Amino acid sequence: MLNVAPEQDILNPPAPSVGVEQAEAALVEHYPRLVRLAYLVLPPSLGRNRRVVTAHAIVQRSLPRGRGGTGDGPDDGLIPGARRAEGGGPGYVYVRRRVVRQALEAGLPLRRRAWPKRAQFPPLLPQVWGLRLFPRSGGADELALDQRLSALSGPARAAFVLRGLERLGDDEVCAELNAAGVAEARKALTEADATETQAGLLESAEFDPCSLQARPTDLMRRRQHGRAALAAVAALVVCGALIGLPGDGWGPDGAAAPPYAQNPAAQAALDPGHLLRVEPTAWTTATRTDFSVWPARGDLLGDAGLLRRALAVWARPGGSVQVSATPGTPSGPPMGAPQLLFAGDVDRAEVVLLYDGLRIARYAEPRDGTAGAALDFARVDAADAASASALVVGRTDGNVRYLIAPWVHQASVRDLLTPDAAARPLHQGKDGVTDPVVSPAQARQCTSWETLELHDDSGVRLVTDLGELAPARLTWGPPHDPRDVGDRSARAGWARTACLLPTVRTHGVRSVNNWQFAQQALPENNGTADWICTRAETWRGAGGRVFAQFQAPSAKLAPGAIAARAENSAACGIREARVLAGVLWKSRGGNWFVLAAGSEQVSSVTLSGGMTGSGRGNLLAVRAKEGARAELNGRLSDGTAVSSLH
Repeated sequence: MLNVAPEQDILNPPAPSVGVEQAEAALVEHYPRLVRLAYLVLPPSLGRNRRVVTAHAIVQRSLPRGRGGTGDGPDDGLIPGARRAEGGGPGYVYVRRRVVRQALEAGLPLRRRAWPKRAQFPPLLPQVWGLRLFPRSGGADELALDQRLSALSGPARAAFVLRGLERLGDDEVCAELNAAGVAEARKALTEADATETQAGLLESAEFDPCSLQARPTDLMRRRQHGRAALAAVAALVVCGALIGLPGDGWGPDGAAAPPYAQNPAAQAALDPGHLLRVEPTAWTTATRTDFSVWPARGDLLGDAGLLRRALAVWARPGGSVQVSATPGTPSGPPMGAPQLLFAGDVDRAEVVLLYDGLRIARYAEPRDGTAGAALDFARVDAADAASASALVVGRTDGNVRYLIAPWVHQASVRDLLTPDAAARPLHQGKDGVTDPVVSPAQARQCTSWETLELHDDSGVRLVTDLGELAPARLTWGPPHDPRDVGDRSARAGWARTACLLPTVRTHGVRSVNNWQFAQQALPENNGTADWICTRAETWRGAGGRVFAQFQAPSAKLAPGAIAARAENSAACGIREARVLAGVLWKSRGGNWFVLAAGSEQVSSVTLSGGMTGSGRGNLLAVRAKEGARAELNGRLSDGTAVSSLH
């Protein structure tokens, strides 16, 4: 008699244990995705701030305790034989399983007769005092999805997220839920099926607990608690001032912390008299055109007190200073005297812009004092005339003001969503500061996307605000030859991409290129679709973000649909100027198709993993069913295998 093993044993054959080093590497590499997974599975009743902190805590304590193989739970050491999500490997699957288990435990109610789980208590670490943290707000679709998820049970929510975010099949989802201690995995999967929404929204900024906004906690209650400790704090401050303050004290430095060293080079960097100032016409004869030839401008260039405070806060920001830096940008003091770019009044603040060859530092303080001072950093090394054409000098009430490079002789505003509309002239003062422009990076709804159009002797280019000091340059064309957005076809392509730019903001982006890598005649005479690959390059070189778009015919230039996305990928870049992506599409006649397209190097495309189909060339259209899933692969003309963007 033939004995057949249970289904779960077939899907999850025993496998070697995972070492702590392997699990740690997977956790570090995929930390943002794991935190997003924990945040989505946690019950919304915890509140957004508690969910953010708990999600980070769950991921940070998901490593095995021992130095050998894992063994913290009955199933922890076994790695499912199913497909690895996002190419994470055994270490990632192990950590993901631990994250799901703890997130589900955090949603269990506390009972008197049951020993409480660690995840049911508020996390010890990390802790944030005085602030409430929550992800950036999304649109109406994300809000509706969050409401639907809140109505699901914990296991059903986990099933929905594992299937939508991790791209797991139903059997794989059941195996993961069983490993997490869910008794009725199939029931949870059935409940998740009833949620009719786009799972792709799970990757939006609404559910990104690593890109956060901050607001104060209950200020009245904090004030009441603070009065009890006021006398002790005052005594401590007085003692510190009497014992530890050198020279003329810390008063002239404003919001800076007390000095910690008297190194001569460091002291010279704090002297406003040593600031480098470039002549107004230096850029006309310089061998290179970047921030190093910007002249010093503004109506407060002679305010030695303001300049001293800006340098002192840069060297040692006090606890009350709001410090921010783009990814990969060091926030330490300058190694020598920096270059002064600007010092002047901007709206209701006094602003100083400094440059040290690697970074732009923006110091801003209110006109009536130093309380609420801010210090922002952005990496701008290896800038050229195109990327050094403007800087953000101020943000107020959803608007942004730019400081324009001296070689730019005309600035205009162009709305990306209306490619046929003419650009509007933008006035700038004698100090190079423009009038306010609506910042798309701060807008809640994508009803317009205003970019800065700059004219100089080399041509016309578009830059856009992505929430950083240096606006990002927008280009169009293949990776080996990107061009400025100058004609109508390029602007039309960007009109359908602009509303997707929030997915790359606040990541230190230097430039964003749109590349139409294929056009496809749609089945059943539904017109012609464009396939676009959008790549955001960073100032630090690494960390580029890529997403492939499917742009079906649209008279209203509706935003494209993101078919796939990747981080730290060479796809669509100068190193790997190729891409392959697919999408499940519904025709006007109500029929479903799997559509796929690759760049011109792709000579054949095949489907597997639940569907079959193949075709010669870089395009493929196969009849499918609603909800169908398939693996997409291709080959180049030389026989090299290429996988889809992921």
